[in-house]
Amino acid sequence: MAENKDLKTKGASKGRSKESKEESPKKAPEAEKKSDDFRYIVRLVNTDLDGNKDLVIALSGIKGVGLRTAEIIVRMAGMPRDVKIGDLSEEKTEELEKLVQEYSEKAPHWAVNRQHDWSSGADLHLVGTEVDLSERDDVNLMRMIRSYKGVRHETGQKVRGQRTRANGRSGLTLGVMKRKEQPGAAPPKKE
Repeated sequence: MAENKDLKTKGASKGRSKESKEESPKKAPEAEKKSDDFRYIVRLVNTDLDGNKDLVIALSGIKGVGLRTAEIIVRMAGMPRDVKIGDLSEEKTEELEKLVQEYSEKAPHWAVNRQHDWSSGADLHLVGTEVDLSERDDVNLMRMIRSYKGVRHETGQKVRGQRTRANGRSGLTLGVMKRKEQPGAAPPKKE
């Protein structure tokens, strides 16, 4: 058994030589140089974004803006996608915010998140708090007109056809109920 351990340690060190260890010394972590006007928190569309993130990743932190939408917005702005959002000037961030707000006008109808809105009939792209408000309004409308989905929302059950026998249980758990033992019938009395 001790021989196996020795073989394993010898085999593990076989591939590495002392020369290769000496050639690649550990690199000290380089501190990124931040400019004086670097912003660690950038405010866009009522959302705080991390200034240390790349432009596309940071834009996808806005509710209603995914990676694909963020890529399209960055291309429309003509900015490099790997620049940190904290390095951008105020004018550039205002331009980005304007592009995010006007995305539904410039994007094709299949690339927006609310196509053919039921109230206006327009293709909209909702961002920020508008997403939550429209979702709440839609659910309230379904409840008001007493649609099947609205009734399911109201009762707190699953809405999209999932099974409910074993999954999605809520409330009191019963477990196994034991029967109460009935006292046995007394034997008939003999007189």
